Amino acid sequence: MKKIIFHIDVNSAYLSWTAIKLLRDGSNTDLRKIPAIVGGDMSKRHGVVLAKSMSAARYGIRTGEPITDALRKCASLTIVPPEHHYYSVCSHQLLDLLHHYTPSISQYSIDECFAEYVPVPGDNGDPVKAAHIIKDVIRNKLGFTVNVGISTNRLLAKMASDFEKPDKVHTLFPEEIPVKMWPLPVKDLFMVGRSSASKLELLGIKTIGDLAKMDPTLIEAHLKSHGRTIWEYANGIESVHIDDRTKTDTSNKGLGNSTTLSTDVTTEEEAGKVLLELSESVAGRLRKAGFLAGMVSVEIRYSTFTNVSHQMQLVSPSQATQVIYEAALRLFHELWNGTPVRLLGIRTSKLSDCQVRQMNLFDYVKNDKQEKLDQALDSIRQKYGSKAVMRGSFLEEKRPPKATPYD
Repeated sequence: MKKIIFHIDVNSAYLSWTAIKLLRDGSNTDLRKIPAIVGGDMSKRHGVVLAKSMSAARYGIRTGEPITDALRKCASLTIVPPEHHYYSVCSHQLLDLLHHYTPSISQYSIDECFAEYVPVPGDNGDPVKAAHIIKDVIRNKLGFTVNVGISTNRLLAKMASDFEKPDKVHTLFPEEIPVKMWPLPVKDLFMVGRSSASKLELLGIKTIGDLAKMDPTLIEAHLKSHGRTIWEYANGIESVHIDDRTKTDTSNKGLGNSTTLSTDVTTEEEAGKVLLELSESVAGRLRKAGFLAGMVSVEIRYSTFTNVSHQMQLVSPSQATQVIYEAALRLFHELWNGTPVRLLGIRTSKLSDCQVRQMNLFDYVKNDKQEKLDQALDSIRQKYGSKAVMRGSFLEEKRPPKATPYD
């Protein structure tokens, strides 16, 4: 018998978890039953929709859009801030409950996981019945609903869980692909973003079925290796576990951080402090992932909401904070036109494995000293916390706002 995989996905996780907490704290309103969203702090001007109720979705409100846009669509919208610590508690409660039903669980994100099916009491060896039992226990014991997708691999199980919501169980076995998956718009396929969908539509590919039936070499010619991947996905083939896919694609996608500022930056000195913190964050992520960056880019969003960006190639690939920072400063100096700055971002690309590098002697000496320092600081922060070591420039005045990842 083939292995059966469940994909368990919490319905509107942040909103559901927040609603449950508020009800337990005495609220008379269930956020899940009104137009409501969980969003960022508008006072700091970086509010975006993190989760929405079904009622909010009917107004056309989308996850990821600015709260200001959501309010234009629904003036009576209820907005509540996120509580990430509490969400982590809810996530652990879900995993603890699931461990009563299967020993093999792989967390995919804070609100979804994969689980290998093993028979549970009362299911008579039927995985669909088992999924209903698990789904109902989660709802009755934890108070929130989930969708469960069932298939023989993770890709198809995840696709299945995205079918009709909420509180549903769906199967997507290989023999069901032509009926259940192929008629869907190609943008609904896992790993097909807006850019890929636009390119595919130019090729006359509108549905997942259209993609599945195309010559994969043609898709590769337009989308390179990503084209082969999504062609395989359209045919239900998962040659690499989808929970490993982000690691596989990181070198193409790059790593970056950005921050929306609570007050506009009006001097190059102020911008430099923000860029330094962003550089520390980005370089730290590069070191943790084991990558060197060959390209650095800086993004500026002015107070007028105009976006501009500029990039430069590094002489030698690096993961050193100082190297990233110096490149970012140079790019900002070349790019900034003097207009107050609302957002700053740094992005690195052309990533390569840190085990393989080529550099001249002078670069080696400079990078080696800097990277030893960075590694020492990483070690201290890992052991004693992120604030155990702080740059002196951040002590002179209020520290710039913490950078938030956008990858």
